[in-house]
Amino acid sequence: MKLALILAVINPALGGVLIRGEKGTAKSTAVRALAALLPEQRVTADCLFGCDPDRPEEWCDECRRKAEIKLRTRKRPLVELPIGATEDRLLGSINLEEAITRGESKFEPGLLAEANRGLLYVDEVNLLDDHLVDSLLDAAAMGRNIVEREGVSITHPARFTLIGTMNPEEGELRPQLLDRFGLCVEVKGLEDQRKRQEVVRRRLEFESGPEAFISGFKAAEDNLGGHIEKAAALLPSMTLSDEALNYAVEICLALGVDGHRGDLTVIKTALTLAAWKEKNGPDASDVLEAAELALPHRMRRRPFQDVDFDVRGRLDEGRSAAKY
Repeated sequence: MKLALILAVINPALGGVLIRGEKGTAKSTAVRALAALLPEQRVTADCLFGCDPDRPEEWCDECRRKAEIKLRTRKRPLVELPIGATEDRLLGSINLEEAITRGESKFEPGLLAEANRGLLYVDEVNLLDDHLVDSLLDAAAMGRNIVEREGVSITHPARFTLIGTMNPEEGELRPQLLDRFGLCVEVKGLEDQRKRQEVVRRRLEFESGPEAFISGFKAAEDNLGGHIEKAAALLPSMTLSDEALNYAVEICLALGVDGHRGDLTVIKTALTLAAWKEKNGPDASDVLEAAELALPHRMRRRPFQDVDFDVRGRLDEGRSAAKY
């Protein structure tokens, strides 16, 4: 889970992370902790969307019209989407009163605007209305949000890392929506007695003195945040060998993955892993590790079959069957 979250913020093009697991397994805690690790980012001042001053091609219309761009810094936003959110709250809306009285199409930004260049966290994503999930995933894929109301159309940047959590006992996502998440991981409660004791001990230490507990991990967190920033800078320089590409395609074919989104995500994840490990490019071990993050929710399933997270086991079964 932690690795998938780290890779998703290093490379937002992966398409986000879906975390499946039983209640009480620190899914929400991990997401909120991730936001605290990330370095501050530069944004254009007085911008509703926090546009990146170094990427004018991605600016909103308002930033393009400014004669002078002023800068400020901010923590990377973590925006949480509540279960009962409406479409207008998510996408934004047009202030019709302003449009009628002044003839101006004033945009009331939604959660997608707030999440631009940050993290958008959806707890219990499987309980959201399907049309809201569709809108979320479309915006995440395009990097832009289009709001059309009463003949008025507004477009704004919406580049965010989508993180969804869910408890499979409360219902599944449709396969079409599952496939749109880049990475998918499963978390379970610890079964090792010593590790469970350590979880309880740390929680009690935190409750008895939060500031002292947090300060004890500050150096490790700063180091991790710096490592994430360095990996993001290295990512564009990663090279993909023919061997790594061939292996990724071979794995997807062996597991019966439909379409080509799985192949692309495995390759992008392998490149991101290589940057995280400070290599020149991914090797076979990186491709296999990437497949374990990118393919569990994409492997072909029979009706009523649960999601199978054992990528290596399925590959071994396929190879054994091929011998006969």
